[in-house]
Amino acid sequence: MSTDLSTAPERESLNRVVIEPVSRVEGHGKVTLLADDDNVIREARLHIVEFRGFERFIQGRPYWDVPVVVQRLCGICPVSHHLAAGKAIDQIVGAKRLTPAAKKLRELVHFGQILQSHALHFFHLSSPDLLFGFESDVAKRNIIGVIEAFPDIALQGVKLRKYGQEVIRAICGKRIHGTGAVPGGMNKPLSKTERNTLQSEIDQIIEWSQAAVNLSREYYLSNQPMTRDFGTIPSNYLGLVKPDGALELYDGKLRAKDARGKMLFDQVSDQDYNEYIREEVRNWSYMKFPYLTELGKESGWYRVGPLARINNCDYIDSPRAEEERLAFKEHGEGGMLHAPLAYHWARMIELLHCAEKIRELLDDPEILGTDLINRDQKRSSFGIGVIEATRGTLFHHYEVDDDDLIRKANLIVSTTNNNQAMNESIRRVAADHLSGRELTEPLLNNIEVAIRAYDPCLSCATHAVGKMPLLVELRNSRGELVDRLQKHSDGKFD
Repeated sequence: MSTDLSTAPERESLNRVVIEPVSRVEGHGKVTLLADDDNVIREARLHIVEFRGFERFIQGRPYWDVPVVVQRLCGICPVSHHLAAGKAIDQIVGAKRLTPAAKKLRELVHFGQILQSHALHFFHLSSPDLLFGFESDVAKRNIIGVIEAFPDIALQGVKLRKYGQEVIRAICGKRIHGTGAVPGGMNKPLSKTERNTLQSEIDQIIEWSQAAVNLSREYYLSNQPMTRDFGTIPSNYLGLVKPDGALELYDGKLRAKDARGKMLFDQVSDQDYNEYIREEVRNWSYMKFPYLTELGKESGWYRVGPLARINNCDYIDSPRAEEERLAFKEHGEGGMLHAPLAYHWARMIELLHCAEKIRELLDDPEILGTDLINRDQKRSSFGIGVIEATRGTLFHHYEVDDDDLIRKANLIVSTTNNNQAMNESIRRVAADHLSGRELTEPLLNNIEVAIRAYDPCLSCATHAVGKMPLLVELRNSRGELVDRLQKHSDGKFD
C-alpha cells in the first residue's frame, strides 16, 4: 500500500482511523489508517510514540556501568541488553575470549531469557488470537479467557516462563534487572545447589516446550491458506550463525539471505556491522528504519528474529529442535517461509532449542567453574556487542574516551530491525482484510495480530537525539487549531 500520500493534497480529505494503543505488546505504539469515503484503506502506518534516549544519556558514564544501566531499556528483555552491552565492554577491556565457565554462564542465562520471553509472548500475548480467533469477542480475547477456556495450556505457559526466570535468578541474583556480566567475564559462579534445582525440572520443561511446538505447528498447518497468506511479505533476512551455519543465539557471524534464499553475505564479523547496515530516520516515527547498505533503502530492509533465524540457519544443534526445523522448512517456498504467523511456529522451535541447550549446559561440569574473569586485557577505545535477542539481532556499539567515559553510543534494537517489515505486513493486512469494510474493533484486531506476530518490544526502540520528529499544536478551548510548529527529522521547522 503506497505511502506517497504524505505529500498528496488529497491526504487531508481522507478519514483517519487510529488504533491506540496497540494492545498485548511490550511498550506503546499506535497505527493510523487513512480511508476514503468507501472505507478503502489508502495508507497504514505503525507509529512508535515513545522516546527512549539511551543512546544519549549513557554518554558520560563509566563504561563498566553500561551493562547494568541499559537493562532499564526494558523489563521484558533486560538480559539481552545486559549481555550485548557486556560483549561490547569485553572488547573495550581487551577480553577477546572469555573463560569457559564465564561463556557458558552467559549462554545459560541467555537461553533462560529467550525461554521465558518466548513463553510470555506466545501464551500470554498471542494465544488469545490463535485460540479464539482474530475477530472473536474482545471480552474473552485475553489471557484471562485463555485461563478459563484452556487451563492446561495457560498453566504450561506460566510454568515455562517461571523456569526461564529461575535460570536468570540463579545466575544474576534477580529475575529482572540483576547483574551477571562484568568486563571480561561474570561476577559469580553458579552454585551446585542452584544447578541441581534447575536440573530437577528441565526434563519436564523440555516436554512442555515440545507440546508448545506441536500446538503452534498444528495451528499454522490446520488454518491454511489463511496462516500462509495473512500479512505475508517477501523480505531479506538477517541473523547470526555459527561458522558451520548452525543456529546461534549468543555469539557468531552475520548472515543475510534474500527472499528466495540466496546468500547476500555470510560469516561477516559483528565488528564490521556498520559496513553492511545503515539506518534511515523518518519524520512520523521515533524508531529508525535500518537497511542493508548494498541493496539501498528501497529494497534493503530485512527481518530478524525467530522466523529470520530459522530461515537463515543450515541446522540446529539440538536434536528435537532440528527435527522440528526440518518439518518447518518443508512448508516454505524454496525452504523460505515469509508468513508473519510462521513467527509463532519458529518461536516455539527456538523455545524447545533453548530448553535442550539449558539441559546440555547444566550437565556440563564446567558450568560450576570459578575461573570467571579473563585478565589478559588490552584497552581499546571502542566496543561492539552483537547478540541474538529474543526478538532478533541486537547491536550495542560504544566509544570511550581516555577517562573511561562513554563518548558515543549506537543501539540497533531487535524491533528496530523489523520496523519496515511490520509496516509492510500491516499494509498487506489492511488491503486484504479491512479495505471496503466497516472498521469495527474485531476487524481492526487483524492489524494488531500482524504486529504481535513479530513480538515487538516497542519500549526498546531508541532514536538519536536531534533527529526526533516533533509536532506541537496550540488549540483554543473549543478545540480549534490556533497555531502549529513541526520539526522534521532533518532538523528543519515549518
